[in-house]
Amino acid sequence: MNTRDPHDAQDPYDPYEKTFPALPPPAGRGFARTWWGHAWLRALEDSALDGEQVKQGRRYARSGAVGAVSVRPGGLTAVVRDRDGTAHRTDVLVQEFTEAQWDRLLGLAAAESGHIAALLDREVPPELAQDAAAAGVELLPGIGDLDPRCDCDEWDHCPHTAALCYQVARLLDQDPFVLLLLRGRAEADLVDELEERSAAEAEAGAPRIPADEGVPAAAAYAAAAALPPLPPPARLPDAPGQAPTLDTESSSHPPGLDVDAVEFLAQAAVTRAYRLLAEALAPAHAERAPEPEPTTAEDAVRLTAEADDLRVRSRLAVAADRNRAGMDRAVLAWGFGGAQAVAVLEEDWTPDRAALARARALLASAWSEAADTATDTETDSPPDTGADSAPGTAAPVLRRVRARWTEPGGERQLRLGRDGRWWPYRRTAGHWLPAGPPCPDPASALAALDPED
Repeated sequence: MNTRDPHDAQDPYDPYEKTFPALPPPAGRGFARTWWGHAWLRALEDSALDGEQVKQGRRYARSGAVGAVSVRPGGLTAVVRDRDGTAHRTDVLVQEFTEAQWDRLLGLAAAESGHIAALLDREVPPELAQDAAAAGVELLPGIGDLDPRCDCDEWDHCPHTAALCYQVARLLDQDPFVLLLLRGRAEADLVDELEERSAAEAEAGAPRIPADEGVPAAAAYAAAAALPPLPPPARLPDAPGQAPTLDTESSSHPPGLDVDAVEFLAQAAVTRAYRLLAEALAPAHAERAPEPEPTTAEDAVRLTAEADDLRVRSRLAVAADRNRAGMDRAVLAWGFGGAQAVAVLEEDWTPDRAALARARALLASAWSEAADTATDTETDSPPDTGADSAPGTAAPVLRRVRARWTEPGGERQLRLGRDGRWWPYRRTAGHWLPAGPPCPDPASALAALDPED
């Protein structure tokens, strides 16, 4: 095996530095065609903090602004030109593997007949990356593993480093060994070492057991100590990642595709996945009742609440069969309590006798001077004192229609949710609108409508 230092001065035939000539602009809208190219682009988009810089870098790469690319252990280098022709020296650094990591990776490859056969045939099977990741050796860079350097002095990935990374995805389509060279091994040395390991195993006479025959339990138990330790549990990232971006420069999108809307939905999915993961990793998560899955209509309201683009909000309203004003009311309710708040806004239900009895008891005890003197099933009216009051004072007059208690001729209303909580509502421009989060008792909910009290 070649043991020379890969960082020594290079000669034109040095296996530890490969220079690829500048590539012509790609045909079609995609940059990657193979599993390796797509995986590299996912790593770029996951690690970049500024999605707009990544988009601009894609446009640079598509326009042919990236010159020849030099690949060596631990780094990539290229000259990338701005639209005005200004040249920038651009580098992207990648952490090299330690000897221990290489030993583990080569051991995995040598132990799997399919892996070693592919590598000796100058191919890098995607399954090798997956098996290596399971053993704690990440061939593909993860979040924070791509270290961009550029003389334009932008922070994080600038358009020049992003363009270089997009070009590397095309190089990986041609030669996946580029990734192994970045991690510290030239193709020739890697193949030589695999051949040595394979020959040594054959000489040792180690029996090979066909996969479909399994392994004796005693042999599997004895080999357990040689297996690599399980990787530690994943740490929750500091923030949701950046969703993949679409190529807005291309004209090959299907007719009617709203690129901005699709990118918004992708980012919304990333944000929701991050929230669900945070909840799953929180203490005592297993003791909490699972959150019910939102309906399509509820999900449309949630997405509208997150959308800034007016066109996206309008399309969501149409998809949910709501007019714009109706969607605005639903979004207002969502902000006070999610799907339950929207249900209270739109559902006009009638409590059963047990629920109604509990509600009357709460109304009777909410104001110390109030008494429930209702005489029919459609009116729950404490004595009319002529004044609206907070807890501990005279009770207001409230008239019930199903699960809604309203001041006669007034602008205030209480709504009872199916979970027994009370929601404050106020009449505005002829519509009843939610005015706050739910309260466990009616007096607190009514007081929330008059914070000065």
